[in-house]
Amino acid sequence: MSKLRSIVLIVVLLLPAYAYFLPEAAANEKQKQEKSAEEIYAERLELYNSLSVMTDIPWQWIAAIDQYERTMTRAKPKVRPKLGELTGVYINEQKWAGPLNPDENDEELVSIAFFEGVGRDGDGDGVASRSSDIDLLYTVIHLVSQFGKTDEDLAIGLWEYYQNPRAVQRIQQFHQLYSKFDKLDLFEHAFPLPLRSTYSYRDTWGDRRGWGGRRIHEGTDIFAGHGTPVRSTCYGVVEIKGWNRYGGWRVGIRDLNNYYHYYAHLSGFTKDLEIGQLVEPGEVIGWVGSSGYGKPGTSGKFPPHLHYGIYSDRGLLEWAFDPYPSLKHWENEERRRLRK
Repeated sequence: MSKLRSIVLIVVLLLPAYAYFLPEAAANEKQKQEKSAEEIYAERLELYNSLSVMTDIPWQWIAAIDQYERTMTRAKPKVRPKLGELTGVYINEQKWAGPLNPDENDEELVSIAFFEGVGRDGDGDGVASRSSDIDLLYTVIHLVSQFGKTDEDLAIGLWEYYQNPRAVQRIQQFHQLYSKFDKLDLFEHAFPLPLRSTYSYRDTWGDRRGWGGRRIHEGTDIFAGHGTPVRSTCYGVVEIKGWNRYGGWRVGIRDLNNYYHYYAHLSGFTKDLEIGQLVEPGEVIGWVGSSGYGKPGTSGKFPPHLHYGIYSDRGLLEWAFDPYPSLKHWENEERRRLRK
């Protein structure tokens, strides 16, 4: 018994010290995770640069194609299982090995070519592997660059490969973002209103709407004073600007996650805001108002507020999802950044 009491005493004495080191251990683990994200971006950029040297295509185009593929894989995980470690490219077995190839897992270049498969060897190891990041991405680049390597030629190649104008537009937009900001990590966010302004909001997702027929509320209303600046929440491309009879003066911005950010009921836009413009988190795009629910210029039918929505592109359709959790997260993250 005396031995047991000694063990218990040691444990009791060590508990305060263990508790003391818990926050430090958690901080170290978080730092490791953050470093891991940085390493992933570095490894991807190394992959893109290697393929750029091989194909003579700028890394920004390669990154844009890979990012579009990644967004589709995330949107449809059941039909597009992850193949590589770094890339988001998905090519099914039949297309890779050839539609009549009896071996769906074929990696031999001769037989893949014989059965008219698309699989290519990107790293020079003599096989075309669907689990190899460089083979997957090299295969897609090879296919889309068959018409040439200018921006116009690649647009034609993208159309031939995807047979979807939305895919071509998204990849062109992603290419513009990578070209302007010259980095991969373009996923920082900002709250849509200045944190020092006076505002209030709650989760209004799914609420009934009082104008325009039977509709549900696909967004979050952030109430603020008329004229409060409205900011881009993301790095993105201005896709839509103008009047909507429901949303009034509104702006739509596309980000690298292939999410469409919708800002409605504005009182106006910044004078230099144009469709196709590239914006970054925190950049002012307009001001809170009460426009909408009628013909152009209609205003004052409800208290001033920003209606903010997010829509996910799934290839042919877009689906709205509740932006409230994201808004709370971005608000808290921005507050933490400002305190540093």
